[in-house]
Amino acid sequence: MKKSIEQIISAPAPHMVGDGFRVHNFFPGNHDIRRMSPFFLVDYGSKIEFNPSEHQRGVGVHPHRGFETVTLAYHGKVAHHDSGGNSGVIEEGGVQWMTAGSGVLHKEYHEKEFSKKGGTFQMAQLWVNLPAKYKMTKPKYQGFTQQELSKYEVPGNGGVIEVVAGEFNGVKGPASTFSPVNLFNARLNKGARLNMELPENFNTSIIVIEGTATVNGKTAKTDELLLFKNDGTEIEIEANENAVLLVMSGEPINEPIVPYGPFLMNSKEEIMQAYDDFHKGKFGVLED
Repeated sequence: MKKSIEQIISAPAPHMVGDGFRVHNFFPGNHDIRRMSPFFLVDYGSKIEFNPSEHQRGVGVHPHRGFETVTLAYHGKVAHHDSGGNSGVIEEGGVQWMTAGSGVLHKEYHEKEFSKKGGTFQMAQLWVNLPAKYKMTKPKYQGFTQQELSKYEVPGNGGVIEVVAGEFNGVKGPASTFSPVNLFNARLNKGARLNMELPENFNTSIIVIEGTATVNGKTAKTDELLLFKNDGTEIEIEANENAVLLVMSGEPINEPIVPYGPFLMNSKEEIMQAYDDFHKGKFGVLED
């Protein structure tokens, strides 16, 4: 049985995160905060041209606790540092998976040479909630170049599925997760047809990053998100032109969610504790 499409959502009005990231907040947006669990936040940065600059645009030092940030770069390059000593550059096609866990400070900004040259910038950042038993896990960092992502070749020269996390047709992604998550980039050539099976109870959505595609009989275009009902397992995709689709699907975490600022916990008391720990310097040190 096909998954019904509950809604096709055009990119909401954008806002700036720092001075370097113009994003459209698909989730939670106007939806219930559990609607896409375990994905709590979906910030999508549609294509934008940045002028050359000696200033590295971005977001300064800020804390996180209780979840993971996943950043996917489609155009442009993002540099990052965190208080765990991790640093690097997310190249085009690459993915950064940072587990904030018990608490981390980090900063992210346009990579130095990209800033100097300017150019096209497009990215997505997801906040993946952690189950209560893992919220205070030790912070960690996973980084993957596009070449390091697992690949499934679509038959008939149809393109490739880059598996970041979870499994697609026996191909397992390199990212480790704390609850069942499937995260794929489907890079499809014009005319390609793809059948996808995802568990009925998994919350599932797809962002059309590039091109247009017909998904379960409905056409979606660039910068639109398809939200699926939890009523089937099958998704049929046909690329109407060369297309890139970000597929997000995960098993819901059926626990209380209390978000506040940069923290995502299970109770108000835990939020208060997070702020107390942050102000006491327990998240480490990171210079701005």
